[in-house]
Amino acid sequence: MDLDAYVAWHRPQWERLETLVGQRRLSGAEADELLDLYQRVSTHLSVVRSASPDPSVVTYLSSVLARARVATAGTTTPTWRAVGRFFTATFPAALYRMRWWWITTALANVVFAVAVGAYAMRHPQVWTSKLTPEQIDAYVGTKFENYYHEFAHHEFATHVWVNNAWVSALAIAMGVLGLPTLYVLFQNTMNVGIVGALMISHGRGPLFFGLILPHGLLELTAVFVAGAVGLRLFWSWIVPGQRSRLQAFAAEGRTSITVALGLVVVLCVSGAIEGFVTPSGLPTVARIGIGVAAESLFLAYVFVVGRAAARAGVTGDVEDRFLEESAPVA
Repeated sequence: MDLDAYVAWHRPQWERLETLVGQRRLSGAEADELLDLYQRVSTHLSVVRSASPDPSVVTYLSSVLARARVATAGTTTPTWRAVGRFFTATFPAALYRMRWWWITTALANVVFAVAVGAYAMRHPQVWTSKLTPEQIDAYVGTKFENYYHEFAHHEFATHVWVNNAWVSALAIAMGVLGLPTLYVLFQNTMNVGIVGALMISHGRGPLFFGLILPHGLLELTAVFVAGAVGLRLFWSWIVPGQRSRLQAFAAEGRTSITVALGLVVVLCVSGAIEGFVTPSGLPTVARIGIGVAAESLFLAYVFVVGRAAARAGVTGDVEDRFLEESAPVA
């Protein structure tokens, strides 16, 4: 193909499209013309790319088409209403739809933690093989408790928030492969089981639960949700159902992003509890009560707000209108 001749022949159409894109207001006839030119120039770009992919021409046409795309589809500006819809419909609906996944994940991890703890209490070499008696006494006596008092409240809250967000992100991201997500979950749960067994076997069980439960109920729930999202992502391309593997994986991937964004806020709340409530001077019953209240509010959020949103047809995936805007043009 003679690229120079092709460009010379079609340049008036390209320039006309560029002129229309630059106008603030279009008449009905001009809007129809813009759509027609958009389709024509899209074809021109395809021809140039396949026959004679000159970088300057491809870049120019891509730029004009991108601006035309915005002009024809319009722009979506994030608003407080969109943020409100995310937290009152999209996020809770996604959690509700995945409820059996994260409930099963949570139960499996709790059972695993209890089993690990029971084994460690019957076989103390689990910790004596790695720690000296002096180190064990220091950890049980002061180090475990001091962990929650070592830093300023706001610094500690930020630290645990970032750490838990990282663990949750790993659990979701590695869901593509499946087994790494299980490893992250059970590694985290095993540590809790071993530490709990160590504290209980040395008569420090009340201290352990008094410091773990205020923030741990909501924090671990969030981690279990993240793990379940990762496993569901893995399952989507193993058993895609009626959809193709790519379609199933893409849909679950978009929903995973929804849940991941929502969990940032959930983990922020648990981090605030761990930073300000857990090390506070409140009675143990009051601190645990705050943790139970936070967990209860989360469950109510899922099974009341999320259930209503799911019944209204919200799936947690990207809305159809946005999927249409991102679809490739033939």
